[in-house]
Amino acid sequence: MKRDIYDEDHEAFRGSVREFLERSVIPHVDEHAEAKAIPREFWLEAGKQGFLGLEIPEEYGGAGAGDYRFNTVLAEELSKVNAALGSCWGIHADITAPYLVELGTEEQKQRWLPGVAAGEILLAIGMTEPSGGSDLAALKTTAVRDGDDWVINGSKTFITNGYSADLVITAVRTSPEKKARGITLFAIPADAEGFSRGRKLDKVGQPESDTAELFFENVRLSDDHVVGEVDMGFIHMMQKLPQERLGCAISNLAHAKQIFEETVAYTKERTAFGAPIGTFQHNKFLMADIDTQIDVSQAFIDRCVELHDRGELTPVDAAKAKLWTSEIQNRILDHCVQLHGGYGFMNEYRVARAWRDARVSRIWAGSNEIMKELIGRDLGL
Repeated sequence: MKRDIYDEDHEAFRGSVREFLERSVIPHVDEHAEAKAIPREFWLEAGKQGFLGLEIPEEYGGAGAGDYRFNTVLAEELSKVNAALGSCWGIHADITAPYLVELGTEEQKQRWLPGVAAGEILLAIGMTEPSGGSDLAALKTTAVRDGDDWVINGSKTFITNGYSADLVITAVRTSPEKKARGITLFAIPADAEGFSRGRKLDKVGQPESDTAELFFENVRLSDDHVVGEVDMGFIHMMQKLPQERLGCAISNLAHAKQIFEETVAYTKERTAFGAPIGTFQHNKFLMADIDTQIDVSQAFIDRCVELHDRGELTPVDAAKAKLWTSEIQNRILDHCVQLHGGYGFMNEYRVARAWRDARVSRIWAGSNEIMKELIGRDLGL
């Protein structure tokens, strides 16, 4: 189905992204998986190409694109390579950088954003804790005033880019008595005294993503590390979550669509009983259904992108996009594994890795159960 939300500039940008991936990334994807990390060379090269600063104004070293469709193009192309690449870039450039751009002081922007755009400062965001994930209002990491400083204690887990991040935008409780209204965001440098990391977590999928535990033991920071307003962190996070969930939806669908296209090609080549398996009626009908589901889903996501670009995407529609695409991605990839037969269960086949990589999309950025809760509340239930 023809997509009409992109113009020549977007498609030229897509071509630049593909060329970069084919030259600098795709030849090394197995190395990334083995190392359980995307190397710093990737970030520095991506920075040189201008791919990390789409959300960052030109005066701070970014591209200042001002058009979310460029983010969408980049997320799609990265996710076609593998899910981890899209999620790691998304955390750094699409999710975390906007906190500094929109909430940071002038001094903070000058201090951090040029390095963020260049790939010299890798970002992560610290929300999830060992005791809970989707319930952000219940976090336990604290910051207590001590003279002119804040002293931070606690921990975070399942943090994408956590093992290699240079700066972590971290949600902490500053006024326990205020509950959700007593949370503040801090930019915590990795070289701060008292900051430490646990091991790279051993995940079911997305090994390229260096997911880690983070620990804060009497980390002392001054007010110039507060991002946004004190005690307004929960509000700040709620305002940014729609973009995070839309970004997830874009990546989910692009990832599933790419593997489906490869599966269609496989069913044309693989034969059984003297005929390509794609010609068997069950398989043909199944793939016709999947192709239709992808096109219908793409139309909805493209509409959400248009709305977000105009500042009109609602949190409920973002929740629907995240819910639907994560569910459909997992269903599509499960069918793709089945269509590959025994080969679909082999790690050397992309479909097997994609199937594993996709499972977490129903959990992160707010579990799908939480998405349904938000949608249900909007229905007045």
